[in-house]
Amino acid sequence: IPKDPEFAVPEPDRRSSGTMEDKRNIQIIEWEHLDKKKFYVFGVAMTMMIRVSMYPFTLIRTRLQVQKGKSLYHGTFDAFVKILRADGVTGLYRGFLVNTFTLFSGQCYVTTYELTRKFVSDYSQSNTVKSLVAGGSASLVAQSITVPIDVVSQHLMMQRKGEKMGRFQVRGNLEGQGVIAFGQTKDIIRQILRADGLRGFYRGYVASLLTYIPNSAVWWPFYHFYAERLSYLCPQECPHIVFQAISGPLAAATASILTNPMDVIRTRVQVEGKSSIILTFRQLMAEEGPWGLMKGLSARIISATPSTIVIVVGYESLKKLSLRPELVDSRHW
Repeated sequence: IPKDPEFAVPEPDRRSSGTMEDKRNIQIIEWEHLDKKKFYVFGVAMTMMIRVSMYPFTLIRTRLQVQKGKSLYHGTFDAFVKILRADGVTGLYRGFLVNTFTLFSGQCYVTTYELTRKFVSDYSQSNTVKSLVAGGSASLVAQSITVPIDVVSQHLMMQRKGEKMGRFQVRGNLEGQGVIAFGQTKDIIRQILRADGLRGFYRGYVASLLTYIPNSAVWWPFYHFYAERLSYLCPQECPHIVFQAISGPLAAATASILTNPMDVIRTRVQVEGKSSIILTFRQLMAEEGPWGLMKGLSARIISATPSTIVIVVGYESLKKLSLRPELVDSRHW
């Protein structure tokens, strides 16, 4: 990956011909190269499609992390089958309508990431430094918007027939859809307000920051690192999008393994109404031991692998589609 943000010309001995750039040299499309209108319109559509396809795994991961031991589900596949049998396909999408409001935070994330990269480039030309700082900053902004939405949607995810899993249980028919689904949302919001006040919507905020800021800060540098390594392992004719699509899941798996313990604690703090990260950690260790910190990891990686491939391919394609017209043919993207 070139260190120069303006894409310095590769050295002569790395060129495939006198006029062609070395195709292994990955050109990073920066903020100033984008047509912003195209970028946001295409970005919202892409994000919505990804959320629809990956949401069931998010719901399963949340339930696996909240349950005590293996009292309800014995794994990702077992949870999928049991939820499908008990509640049908709609059971896999509980809280989805509320969760769609995070589309706004998603756009704030990518905007903050790109603008921070541009700002940091004035002080450092290291792509690792730019990715690390921009990823962490973007997550800080996004989580400040996302946490209240997550708190409500996670309580909706916990709604099931029979024994309740979370602190709150919606009244009425759990099979309802449409307007009734929003009625369930209002019911959950009222219960959170009665129990915790406005602070209840930011329960687990610190835990979320401790989970997602490191996750985002780690993902971007590893993504560029894996892409650079793969670019020299793959044949020169191999399209960039191929090894970018491979490096995305590798980076996601790395980040998931490193941050899953905090993700388990975050989920329990938000769903069970815990007030202390340290006490939640001690209780988890006492009840389930160190392996409790890895709960939901397989579901997280399973959901992250296809979603990250789609996100990486979509995001890199989105940036290419959003290039300013005069730059489309100026470099090998």
